[in-house]
Amino acid sequence: MQQRLLAAFVLVALTAVAVMTVLALVGAQRGLSAQEQAARDGAASAAAQSAANAYRAAGGWEGADLAEAEAIAADAGGRLVVRPSASQGHGEPQGGAVSTADVTVDGDVVGSVRLVFGGDSASAALRVAGTWIVIAAVIAVMVAIAAAWLVSRRIALPLQRLAAMARAFAAGDTSARPEARDLDAIGEVGDVARALDETADQLARSDTARRRMAADLAHELRTPLSVLQAELEELSDGYADPTPERLSALHQQSLRLGRVVGDLAELSAAESARMGLHRQPVDLAALARSAVDAVEASFAAADITIGAHGQAHAVVLGDQDRLHQVVGNLLANCLRYCRPGDSVEVSVDIEGQDAVLRVADTGPGIRADDLPHVFERLWRGRADVEPGGSGIGLAVVAELVRAHGGTVEAASPAAGGTVMTVRLPLAPVAA
Repeated sequence: MQQRLLAAFVLVALTAVAVMTVLALVGAQRGLSAQEQAARDGAASAAAQSAANAYRAAGGWEGADLAEAEAIAADAGGRLVVRPSASQGHGEPQGGAVSTADVTVDGDVVGSVRLVFGGDSASAALRVAGTWIVIAAVIAVMVAIAAAWLVSRRIALPLQRLAAMARAFAAGDTSARPEARDLDAIGEVGDVARALDETADQLARSDTARRRMAADLAHELRTPLSVLQAELEELSDGYADPTPERLSALHQQSLRLGRVVGDLAELSAAESARMGLHRQPVDLAALARSAVDAVEASFAAADITIGAHGQAHAVVLGDQDRLHQVVGNLLANCLRYCRPGDSVEVSVDIEGQDAVLRVADTGPGIRADDLPHVFERLWRGRADVEPGGSGIGLAVVAELVRAHGGTVEAASPAAGGTVMTVRLPLAPVAA
């Protein structure tokens, strides 16, 4: 690439210098010729005036002293030829450049003078000017080649480094990143470097999340499968009796497996929800109250208070079933983590052009270092010390909200508890 850029820059520079050189030579030639002709014409006029004075002093051409006129011609580099009106004068000019002027005495033209120049003094000046123009052109070409080399190198080398980094990353080196000088570069090269750096970070995070997801799934499935396998082996070998309690335990393990598989199916459906949303005007406040009514008995059984209030006509354009799933997942998360005696408040408001759904609880809250990850797949935070789910419910919420063109965020105030905030654009009529 550097060679191609260098060749292109040099070609452009050579073309520009060649055109400028030709134009400069033509311009210099015309300018010098015009200047020289003006000087010759001026000398011819001066010689004619001197000849007129000599004619007047002698009373005619006979005996006229033309020494001064000849001196003027000689100073101009020419030879004087006087041509009386009634004769052919002292001879006709033979070759060379000629400047002519009439000799006028008392208003009458009594003859003419001609200055005959044997050589072209402009040619010598033009040769000198042409020499300097050529020298300037050569210097300009050398400077252009040097500048082209520097520019092509400055463009090509960062791209070569970025290409090498991309190849290394594609080969499996996830730590490969653009160099700092490329990230700090001004212009398109810097934009490409920063975009490539961000892409590499996202791919690395995705790869880490994929590996963690595979490990978490293996852990989630291994425990119930191991229990089922051990229990079934004992039953099949006759070491244990198929009592109702033992069969109930096996049933619980199978339900746990079913929940994990169901959660994964929900996540897959949520990720493809953008293609299958059945959009229609939905009153978000009414939908939130319906979702609260559906789980009120479960919250009462867990000794958790739940309430809902909202601004009427907070209408959004969305899939009612999917939005009901969003609210249901948020409430299920509260039910899972809140303690007896805690409370949950669901509210819907209109803020600007958005309908805002908030689910706030007085539960244990979320640690600050866990907040950025709560909507990631299979992220369960402190599930090792507190009962947790599969880590898929909030990921489903995030996917469905994004499919509706909205945003979701989690906050844990210093006073305790958690606030989940979903923002969805109002339907055009409502807005």
